[in-house]
Parts: sequence; structure tokens; C-alpha cells
Amino acid sequence: MALRAARAIAPLTRLSLIRSHHSTQRRLIGALGEGVEEAASMFDSKPNFIHPTSLVHPNAVIGQGVSVGPFCTIGSATKVGDFCQLHPASHIFGNTELGDGCIVLTGAIVGAELPGRTVIGCNNIIGHHAVIGVKCQDMKYKDGDDCFLYIGNNNDVREYSSIHRSSKSSDKTVIGDNNLIMGSCHIAHDCKVGNNNIFANSTLVAGHVEVEDHIHTGGAVVVHQFCHLGSHSFVGGGSVVAQDVPRYMLVAGNRAELRGLNLEGLRRHGFTGLEIECLRRAYRKIFMPTDANSCSIIDRLDKVQDNEELAHVAVVSSMVQSIRDCFGQSRRGICRNDDFQEMS
Repeated sequence: MALRAARAIAPLTRLSLIRSHHSTQRRLIGALGEGVEEAASMFDSKPNFIHPTSLVHPNAVIGQGVSVGPFCTIGSATKVGDFCQLHPASHIFGNTELGDGCIVLTGAIVGAELPGRTVIGCNNIIGHHAVIGVKCQDMKYKDGDDCFLYIGNNNDVREYSSIHRSSKSSDKTVIGDNNLIMGSCHIAHDCKVGNNNIFANSTLVAGHVEVEDHIHTGGAVVVHQFCHLGSHSFVGGGSVVAQDVPRYMLVAGNRAELRGLNLEGLRRHGFTGLEIECLRRAYRKIFMPTDANSCSIIDRLDKVQDNEELAHVAVVSSMVQSIRDCFGQSRRGICRNDDFQEMS
């Protein structure tokens, strides 16, 4: 009993440092960015803290400076990076790798005892009761198939959110870097999510959806499977997205329709006034033709690309190509108004 008590008391200072304040957590993550040696100095080279009520398999690989709170579970094939924190009653199962500086909050479940792998990068926060890297909800999935989830760095996955593994061994679910996934969101199997996106509360993303970068969804958005959301687009709250959203667009409604350009988002991300004005001009030519008997949208795209003033503007070319891609053989077509009358 005395030995057991000593083991529990010795690291109490470190446990308090790790778990008492979010500011301390952020200092730790910042230190990791400057170097592991500086971060290690915050712990004075003391050993890991593992609460005696937690179950840690002897084959698990545990890094340095790791804190494991009460009633946690760490499975046999798990790898936990340096300076990670597992808050009380959080669990890591299966072939799962947790990068340095990650925080797993109370009630969260990461990984599953399934074939395949879950890999999570550095400095991610997994929120209360979030479920990450478990079996997909796809009828095509066959028991015994390898399935995969890869998450990058610096993501904040909030409470009660879920991110599922792929539905088959030939595919994978991928989340990039610096994404904010707010409470009760769902990202389904085989999705590809880029960087710096914001999914507001209860955003539901079905299987095989591709999300580029710097996209913002409002609350309670639903995205149909196999849709594609282009960079710097905005999806209004409560929308049901059933077709592709090109880059720089704002859509809203059930079913979601084009409402114009995401002008505020473009300004916030540093697009110049000239770039925005060129995008507006190109948008009008494509979606708001003055001629009632105008040519097809493909012909209008060609005219924008042939326009001397717009053809060499990089963001216009990017938008035009994104619209063209919406009509590709494996895509769902463009999310747009039938009459093209609305414009921000």
C-alpha cells in the first residue's frame, strides 16, 4: 500500500499542471512546436502519470510526459505520443496512433478493435464523448476488411462528434490540419477533408464527400454523399446540400442553391479588392446572363476564359475550373439556381 501510494503521490504536481487550465495546455502545445526538449523541461523530466484505476495494456507504447487519468483504457496495439493527456474515462482501442501533444477529453473513444488503423497527428483535441475511428455505418462494409482513418495536426473535434473509418481497404477517411469540428458533427466513411475548415454544430457529412480548404458551414447542415465542396465556400445554416458547391460560392436552402459569392469569407481570408471584383464579374457572366436566350453554361465558361481582362486572373481561373469539374463524369452536378437571378 505504501509503494502504491507513493507512486500516486509523486506525479500529482504534474497532473495538476496538465489538467487544471486550458492555458497550460496551450503552453504545452506551443512548446512542442518549438521543440520537444523545451516541452519536456516543463515536466522536469519526471516519469509519466498513469492513474492506478486505468487499464493500460503492457504492449501499448507510451511516450514521455504522458498523463492518463482515472478509468481510462489503452489497448494492446496503441501508440500514445509524448505529452499526451487522457482525461478520466477516455479510451483508446485497436491499432491506433496518437501523435504528440494530443488531448483526449472525458468520455471520448478513439479507435476500435477492428482490422485496419487509426492515425491521429499532433496537437489534436478530441472532445468530450467524441467517437473517432470506429466502424463505418455503410452496408457495403464487410466484417474483417481493413479500414482506415488519418487525421492531421492541430484539429479541434468538439463534444459528441463522430468521425468514421473507411468502408473498404482500398479507401480511407482523411482529415487534414487546423480544422474546427464543433459539437455533434458527423463525418462519415471515406470522406476527404482538407485544411482550415469550420463545421458548425450538427453538420452531417455523408460518405465519400470531398471538402477542400477554408470552408465554413452553418449549423445543422446536411451534405449528400459524393458531393464536393470547393475552397472558400460557405454553406448557410440548415441547408441540405445535394450537389457540388464550386469554390468561392455561398449556398443556402433545402435543397441548397447558389446565393452568390462568399464575399465576406473572401475578404476575411485576404483576397484583394481587384480579385473579388474580377470574381463578381465572372460570376455575373456565368450565372446571370443578360441575354434570355444565352448559350449553355459550358459556353459561358469558355467566354470567361477567353475574356482578356479575366483570363489571367488566377482566382477566376480557379473558379471556372471548379465549376467545370462539377460536371465531371463522377460528380453530382452544380448546386445552383435554375434561373441564376440571385447574387450577393
